[in-house]
Amino acid sequence: MILDDLFKGKLVKLTAARDTDAEEMARWHGNSDYLRNVDTDLAIPQSVHTLREQDTSKGNGSRTIEFRIRTLSDDALIGFVALHSIEWNNQTGFLAIGIGNPEFRGKGFGTDALQLILHYAFHECNLNRVGLDVISYNLQAIKAYERVGFQMEGAMRCAVLRDGKAYDRMIMGILRDEWQSQKASVANK
Repeated sequence: MILDDLFKGKLVKLTAARDTDAEEMARWHGNSDYLRNVDTDLAIPQSVHTLREQDTSKGNGSRTIEFRIRTLSDDALIGFVALHSIEWNNQTGFLAIGIGNPEFRGKGFGTDALQLILHYAFHECNLNRVGLDVISYNLQAIKAYERVGFQMEGAMRCAVLRDGKAYDRMIMGILRDEWQSQKASVANK
C-alpha cells in the first residue's frame, strides 16, 4: 500500500537544500521583520557565503532534519522548516519554520508546510511530541500553530527584548495522538 507523499502538500513541497537557495535566503536575512519573527536571537543579516557554509556544515545531523519549502505551482523557494533538538530516546523534537518571502505569508503556505512536517515527525521519525516556542507578538504564527493542533503549554515571561520592550516566549506543543485525532475529525467533516 502506498501512503500519502511525505513531501507534497496542497500548496507546497518539502525539498533538500539546493546550491541556489543561499541567494534567496540572503534576501530574507536582510529583512528585520523576518529575522525578528523567526528567531529570538539578534537580528543580523547573513551573507550568501555564510548561508552556504551553514548549509554545508549543518547537513542533516542525527538531531536536526531541515527542509526547504517550495511552491508546488512553480518550485519557488519560500521558506524552511526543521525538526531540531531531537531526543530519539524520548521521541521528542522541536520545530522551527520561516516563510521568508512575504508574498506567501498569510495564504496557507506555512500551514500546509506545518502539516507536512508534523506528518513526517510522527510517521517517519516516530516522534510522540513536537514542541516550539514563539514570541508573543507573532500572532500570525501562533494562529497557524493552533490551526494544525498545537496547544499553548506555558510561557517564559519577558524572555525576549525588542525595541526596549519585553515580550513573552510562548511554549507550544502537540502530541502524536492529538494530531491524529485532529486529522481524523477534519477528514470526517
